[in-house]
Amino acid sequence: MTPVYFDHNATTRVDDAVMEAMLPYFQQEYGNASSRHALGITARRAIDKARTQVAAAVGVQPTQVIFTSGGSEANNLFIRGAADNLKPSNILISAIEHPCVLKPTQELARRVSERWTMHRLTVNQQGQIDLNAANKTITEQKPALVSVMLANNETGVIQDVTAIAEMARSENAYIHTDAIQGLGKIPVDFTALKVHAMTLSAHKIYGPKGAAALIVDKRLLLKPLIYGGGHENGLRSGTENVPAIVGFGKACELAKSRTNETAAHVSALRDHLEHGLIDMGATIFGAEVARIPNTCYFALPDIEGDTLVVKLDKIGFAVASGAACSSVNPGQSHVLEAMQINPMLARCAVRISLGRSNTMTQIENFLQETKIIVEALRRMSGISI
Repeated sequence: MTPVYFDHNATTRVDDAVMEAMLPYFQQEYGNASSRHALGITARRAIDKARTQVAAAVGVQPTQVIFTSGGSEANNLFIRGAADNLKPSNILISAIEHPCVLKPTQELARRVSERWTMHRLTVNQQGQIDLNAANKTITEQKPALVSVMLANNETGVIQDVTAIAEMARSENAYIHTDAIQGLGKIPVDFTALKVHAMTLSAHKIYGPKGAAALIVDKRLLLKPLIYGGGHENGLRSGTENVPAIVGFGKACELAKSRTNETAAHVSALRDHLEHGLIDMGATIFGAEVARIPNTCYFALPDIEGDTLVVKLDKIGFAVASGAACSSVNPGQSHVLEAMQINPMLARCAVRISLGRSNTMTQIENFLQETKIIVEALRRMSGISI
């Protein structure tokens, strides 16, 4: 059986058009973009074009795009970079943020000398931020910084970032959103979301690993994490990864043009998938609220998620038991814990995230094979009892 990839929230295959755009900058056009000779100027122009493509994908000016090595760096740049320019205060994040938002925020609060205090915005059992509770917390705590992801990487649940941004702005707080999982799956518009900063990443949208961006409001003041030659308007020093940046630009151009088509395709696949899983007795996390169209996070009671992932992998299906970026820290998902999901059910969680290349035949095969595995595991469980 040809392997089937159902883990697109973790990473995606580089699109052929993206690879074609990148290739010249590995060998023929290999100049350093800071050099003033012809090869360097060509590299600089390629970066400028990519910056324009990334900006167009979310409706901003090219000068608002700061290239980084990845989404983790971009998120850290906002949290650390903004905090270092402000008097210590409160910082609010949602209880379901990715570790690359959660960990730097915890570190900021841990350092007694910096006197920052972290608060979490709670979510309901569907994984959505409680807006009434958020408004109360923001009003009472009067934070300087707020960060709320647009779409959760595990459940796919979409947050009302605009509403939270309006609350944050009313208290003169800077508001950031990690929009990595949203881009290419739903429309993403920086201005409409009313945020001061936004994180994007190439490898979630059929681009290369090693390229991402922090999109910033021109009024937002940041201190860099990396000092050196003053690249990216002094906010991110280091010789630019020209091939990856070029690929990021092309991937953004394709993502913007394909969003509706991709959403319709993966949504139809997911609907069929979830009907089949529900017939097996599965719980679908976040099913009652808006989600990005490619993501299904489910649990089959009494079937360990890790066990199911391994057995599916052995027969050629690549799925996940949670978030790939935090898989080095096994244990219950902090997202499901925040949603107050029963720990025994949370242990059974498996994530499927679909992509453009997936087909209805693959979904049918997956359901058939999963049913066989689940029935066998339940028979073994019955015998052991």
